[in-house]
Parts: sequence; C-alpha cells; structure tokens
Amino acid sequence: MTQTPEWFISWFDTPYYHMLYKHRDDTEAHDFIDVLFERLQPKKDALILDLACGKGRHAIYMNQKGYNVVGYDLAEENILFAKNFENSRLNFEVRDMRENLGDQRFDWVFNLFTSFGYFETREENLFALKAIAKSLKPGGKLLIDFMNAEKVAKRLVPKEHKRAENIDFYIERFTRDNHIIKEIKFSAEGEDHQFEEKVQMLTKLDFEEFITHAGLKVSEYYGSLNLEPFNESTSDRLIILAEKI
Repeated sequence: MTQTPEWFISWFDTPYYHMLYKHRDDTEAHDFIDVLFERLQPKKDALILDLACGKGRHAIYMNQKGYNVVGYDLAEENILFAKNFENSRLNFEVRDMRENLGDQRFDWVFNLFTSFGYFETREENLFALKAIAKSLKPGGKLLIDFMNAEKVAKRLVPKEHKRAENIDFYIERFTRDNHIIKEIKFSAEGEDHQFEEKVQMLTKLDFEEFITHAGLKVSEYYGSLNLEPFNESTSDRLIILAEKI
C-alpha cells in the first residue's frame, strides 16, 4: 500500500507554497540573524547548521557574514533553489532532521521560523532532538525559534482570503488533537487543490522535556526576535538556547 506523504513534504515542494508566502522578505531574516549573532557571538571558525533551511535565506546570510554554513531541508525543490548560492563555505543537502545529521560535526545548529513540531507523534520530536545532539560537538549549541503556541492558539484568525499570483487562497485555522491546523484551498491550472499545515502546540515544558532527554541543557529562553525575555501570555515567540552537556 502506498503511504501518503507527510504534509510538509507534499506542501513545501509545490510552487504554490512559495506563491502564498512570497511576502516573507529577507530583511526580517537578516535583522534576526544580526541580533542573534550580536548576542551569541559565534566564533568565526564555527561550523553552523541551518536545519530546515527552506530556500536558504538565513543560511545564505550567515555565510555572507563570514561563516561556514550547511543547510539541510526535507524539500528537494528548496534545496535545488538554495544550491544556486553554494560556495566553498556554504553547502545544502536534502536531509530529514529525524535521521542522522552527522557525528559531532557542528558547533551550532539553528532551527528557525517555527520549523519544528511538524510530526504526528511526540516521539519523533525526541528523535529529532537526539539527532541534533549527536551532530553537535561537545559544548556545541542549539537555537530553536518556535511560535508561542499558547498565545497563537488563543488568537487564531479562523478564516482568511489571500490573493497571490492571480490565485485566490482560502485559509481556515483551528486546533485539533493538540495541533494548530491551517487548511489551504485554491484552484489553479484547472484543478482544485487542498493542503494542510499542522504544527504541534509545543510549550516551554515540552521543549524542556525533549531537550533534557536528548542530552542537552537549556541555558536561555527568549520571547521575541529582539531576544526579549519570554512570557507565556504575551510573547510572540518561544526561542530556546541549549547546550550539549
């Protein structure tokens, strides 16, 4: 029996995903990296992994700042695009974060823009964190930039219509089985399409559990792209800095 592809494989590899989210510009990504690197001060000889790198906007900018960077993403089309920017200190590969990412290879792993919690089970989150931990050198660090799920769930916009590239996208948002769901429907090229985005509603306590079991230790929590302190009620983001023990 043919297994249905996971939603992020089906959706991220379509051109429609990038049409819908084309408003995401590089400026915000660059500003966030500037703030992060000013605070974290990674060494210039550090090897950095941008995990779930998408088309590489963060990885490319890290490389432009003088760092050796590797980008991994599950979507082949994303990696094909990102490879146009490769050089001797910037490389991209198709990789699943739940599988082997290397053995004590990286000084830093960055997982940005809510690129975690896409899986069906909690166990898969732990698989991913253990793979990340294995890939870090002793003393290596992980930074996860996730949504503040509690705030997002309370403020969901139930229905939305967006028009992009002459396509009308109809979006519905709701919660189900401890996931935040976004259903996206549209017609293009004479066909009706429907995709779903589904992210686990992971809290600070959830991440603490996964990270600890993976052999890492949380050192900081931040609540915004400007790295303000985290507040469960008011923060827009849940940004976690952890270190390999």
